[in-house]
Amino acid sequence: MNRHHWYPPHPQQYRKSGWQDQGYNESWHPQPQHHLPAWDRRVSIEEAIGIALEQVPGQVLKVELEHEQGILVYEVEIVTRQGVKYEVAVDVSTGSVVSVELD
Repeated sequence: MNRHHWYPPHPQQYRKSGWQDQGYNESWHPQPQHHLPAWDRRVSIEEAIGIALEQVPGQVLKVELEHEQGILVYEVEIVTRQGVKYEVAVDVSTGSVVSVELD
């Protein structure tokens, strides 16, 4: 029985002559070197805390990543100077405040 095996050529064969090696990359498609588009940007936890503190000034007790009303939010628990606890939900995708509730 005659078996034929095919092996892909070595990636070095595809490199252009005079190409400067800037680190070996096995990817067939070059990866773009730009920032994420606005529609795929996520709010960082630090940004969410800042947004929540703009709504309810005080001290942050806890931050959790949760699903609320079908969207992903940071739930930021804040206690005011008067000792009142609030929970501020900040949308991870847009940075908008979804809700402010007494805790």
